[in-house]
Amino acid sequence: MTHGGLPVGEESEKPERPSYIGIHSLDNETDILFVSSGCGSGVGWTSSHVMTMKAREFVVGGFDAGDYPSVYQKKVKANSDDEEDEDEASAFQMYVYLRTAHDVPVLTRVTGFKCDNCVVYIGVAFPEVPYKHMQELEVQELDGAMRRMNITKERAASSALSKCGRLPATTRAPLYHSKGKATKAALILEHPDAAAIETEETGRRPAGPHIVFCTGSISKLVDADPADLHNFPFMRLVAPEDLLHTSEFFDKLADSPDVLFETFALLQRPPVIDGDIIVADVDNQRVVVECLGASVTDGVALMLRRLRTAPAPKRDSVGNYIHSRAHEIDEKGGYVSLAELISSDCETTDVGEIWSQLR
Repeated sequence: MTHGGLPVGEESEKPERPSYIGIHSLDNETDILFVSSGCGSGVGWTSSHVMTMKAREFVVGGFDAGDYPSVYQKKVKANSDDEEDEDEASAFQMYVYLRTAHDVPVLTRVTGFKCDNCVVYIGVAFPEVPYKHMQELEVQELDGAMRRMNITKERAASSALSKCGRLPATTRAPLYHSKGKATKAALILEHPDAAAIETEETGRRPAGPHIVFCTGSISKLVDADPADLHNFPFMRLVAPEDLLHTSEFFDKLADSPDVLFETFALLQRPPVIDGDIIVADVDNQRVVVECLGASVTDGVALMLRRLRTAPAPKRDSVGNYIHSRAHEIDEKGGYVSLAELISSDCETTDVGEIWSQLR
């Protein structure tokens, strides 16, 4: 007896998913500033060669070459002069075919975090999916209004209406509204080595993966200079009551190819520079963040979104922290959890069906 073409009790072996992390400039040129060595498995070129190219040159399709850079351009609201704050991240997900060294375009799920003057992106390749010529570029916006956008059509509409001095109105009502703009930051960390992350039982503070890159907006989340956080252990930014909780999240990231979500608290004034005055724990306010994270073979990309601030949790008579609600979602916070909005599943062999998996 079979189910879906396979004998009952047997599962098809999932194909290999080459993955990598990169950074490119936030402009029309999309110069590649960094890419991890995993790109060799994804597109067939070495990271040093890829860094001589532009991200937009990799995207294959019948649409305009400027469609990909326009995904990350400043969005101006209809009938408003207000522009998006460029010091905040935005997250996007799209399925595109990328050029490879073997001249066979490969379908790739690209998750991009826009922050400051660059884009941090995660590429996950689906080499088993046959090439299908795409005439239009479609993108799922993961935050803000969380629209599903047809970039090709929107650019054509904007170009036509720009002569009238006005912008096209959004045709789909936003799914998410916030009372104010949420502060966000993007980071790249070393790949978490579960064996190296010490747990609470050792009696020592976990060090965890070090920060390889962070956007300038990190200084809006915690009181630290971005330059001082380079090669700094990420777990030393985490509030002590959430150390074990966050370590478990990194363990999950190390074992999963998917985008994962977690909520935890950071120290508003972390001990970054040796010799600085250390703020007493009871006086060190917590910054509760929701984290979108994805791990590849040689690194981890995180996008942190600030939810709220909270005082340090109280301790019981023996010094243990009383249960903190930091990692619980505040239903009155005016937002929807990122985990409720998107799925990184892609059990399909057709581009059209891939989009049906996104929500």
